[in-house]
This record gives sequence, C-alpha cells and structure tokens, in this order.
Amino acid sequence: QVQLVESGGGLVQAGGSLRLSCVASGRTFSSYTMGWFRHAPGKEREFAATINWSGGSTYYADSVKGRFTISRDNAKNTVYLQMNSLKPEDTAVYYCAAGRGYGLGTLRNEYGAWGQGTQVTVSS
Repeated sequence: QVQLVESGGGLVQAGGSLRLSCVASGRTFSSYTMGWFRHAPGKEREFAATINWSGGSTYYADSVKGRFTISRDNAKNTVYLQMNSLKPEDTAVYYCAAGRGYGLGTLRNEYGAWGQGTQVTVSS
C-alpha cells in the first residue's frame, strides 16, 4: 500500500500563493491516479484536483479552476498543488490521495490511500 506525506501548508493572506507537495512511498507511483481533496470546518471533504498517471491529463473543481495547478514528477514520487490567488474560502485541510488506475478521479471512493493532511489558512 502506498503511503503519502503532504507538506507546504501554512498561513497566507488573501491573494497569496502556496505550493503543496505530496511524497509517495513505493516504486509504483507512476501507476496511480493522484488527487487533492480539501476539508473545511462544517463541510464535507471535497474534490479539488486530479491528475492521471503520466501528468498529461488534469481536471479541477470549478471552485479552483484557473487558480490551482496540479502536477506530478514521477521520478521523485511527488505530486504538487500550486495554489494562486488564494481566497479565505480556500481555508481547509488539504489531503493528497492515490488511486489505482490510469485515468482521473473526482470521487473519494476512487482513492484507496490518503495522506494525513496539511492545513491551509487564508486570512482576509
């Protein structure tokens, strides 16, 4: 089972940027679909972005489209989430997830491995 460790969260002012990283253990990282989800207080955990095994296809939630960019480096077993033009409503714990397959995944049940999460707080 792949293990995931996120980093890069923190406190930032509205309009600022952060880059989240997620490092995966194991030698089969390139066989996983990767995704980022977020969980804000009082809300359900929601999908943010996903990337296929090669990095050639990506998909975003409407709420982050045009501001966030997901990417991956299979040589480093790492997936990234570049977050620009941050808003207070982006405040949440952000989770990296890995799912078997070569496509894209927007549903939580498509992912079998999750990281511990990293807190992102955007002040107004």
